[in-house]
Amino acid sequence: ILSMEDDLEVVGVASNGDEAYEMVKELKPHVVLMDIRMPVCDGVMGTKKICEEYPNIKIIILTTFNDDTYIFEALKAGAKGYLLKDVQSDELANSIRIVAKGGVLIHPDVAAKVVKELGNHNKYDGGKTKTLKDLTAREFQIMKLIGKGKTNKEIASELFISEGTVKNHITNILSKLYLRDRTQIALYATENKFVSTSGEQ
Repeated sequence: ILSMEDDLEVVGVASNGDEAYEMVKELKPHVVLMDIRMPVCDGVMGTKKICEEYPNIKIIILTTFNDDTYIFEALKAGAKGYLLKDVQSDELANSIRIVAKGGVLIHPDVAAKVVKELGNHNKYDGGKTKTLKDLTAREFQIMKLIGKGKTNKEIASELFISEGTVKNHITNILSKLYLRDRTQIALYATENKFVSTSGEQ
């Protein structure tokens, strides 16, 4: 299905995380679609191995409702996108494009479960309560755009500010909400319904 897209090329198919890692070493793809549950080496280990050696390669996890723990572990391992396996082909193709450009894309149903799991791991925010009250209007605006999968370049263009200014705002958001990275900002925005769940970007 993906090979029918003019701007997407499927360069390889692997049956487990080890095979995916070896193919990444040889083919250097821009994006990897990684199944969570596979024999020999599962998607979490495969994601960890790839992200440690090739941090610029983006990984999208394909998952089911029953993979809560796996999703959380893949998030920590460096995955940049999370989609359910029943996703429509056009949405999957668009998701690949978003992640390839540096965006973060997380299915709303998956986001709710991951945020809950993150809440059970207080060590990542010191047990502090997240609050929106200290966010400026601009920071809130940028948080929503990150939740929509926008890259820094796209946010800068839309808001008529520099990419450096966008990065500064993101640093402030992370600090004020006690979040670790861009992916957690996207999760937070999605779970709290600050972005549309209609699939619009």
